[in-house]
Amino acid sequence: MIIDGKIIIVTGAGSGIGRTLSRVLSARGAKLILADLNEAGLTETKDSLAYPEAAVNAVGDITIAASRAAIHDLAVSTYGGIDVLVNNAGVVAVGPLAEAEDKALELMVKVNLLAPMQMVRDLLPTLEKSKTPTIVNVGSMFGDIAFPLFAGYSATKFGVRGLSDALRRELAPKGIKVTYVAPRAAKTGATTAFEHLIEPMKMQLDEPEVVAASIARAIEAGARSSYPRGAERFFVFMQRMLPQLVDNSIIAQLKSLKT
Repeated sequence: MIIDGKIIIVTGAGSGIGRTLSRVLSARGAKLILADLNEAGLTETKDSLAYPEAAVNAVGDITIAASRAAIHDLAVSTYGGIDVLVNNAGVVAVGPLAEAEDKALELMVKVNLLAPMQMVRDLLPTLEKSKTPTIVNVGSMFGDIAFPLFAGYSATKFGVRGLSDALRRELAPKGIKVTYVAPRAAKTGATTAFEHLIEPMKMQLDEPEVVAASIARAIEAGARSSYPRGAERFFVFMQRMLPQLVDNSIIAQLKSLKT
């Protein structure tokens, strides 16, 4: 797909990967609908784009039906349709599951997993009218390799991967592509929640620009999925073929952290 001229919705565009991805897509000529709860963040994102005149802000909570409807209506009224939906918005809570609060768990499920389902469902009638209809679900390496202290987050990202596989098969007869992107953690404000775990758990972080560029390439290629280069691809293979070896490695890291 050629991104130039495509109408693209990006959720979570007010900060982090969403902001950087919006910049990349704008530089490639996309017409953007930037969605986020953070109005000030959206303004900063839009002002930083290569072509801010080809972007509109949709301030709202994607877990609420009225906000999703407003995003849809803004895309149609401004640009006449939708070509690509990027489900990027996400939240993370870190710590032992035994200490997790209901509010934090419910928020992760709503934002990370339920909202993407609802966004696809609500926007599908318009999306399928596009000549290049595409859904991009931004997951995580935690959606393949589950980490201790990230149980709730990993569960939602495993769900996003499953959702992507199911939708890809369900929507193929309609010509709708579904791309699943599984980046490493990026160096954004969200990493402050787990920065104390980065070194002991041997976590590799990417710059937001690296993640955004990989998502853009996946969109252009119509890729089934996109994973970072490096050791993680090997560990994904090991997780699927010999999960006990991955168990032992990560458990050893966790024990080291506790001592």
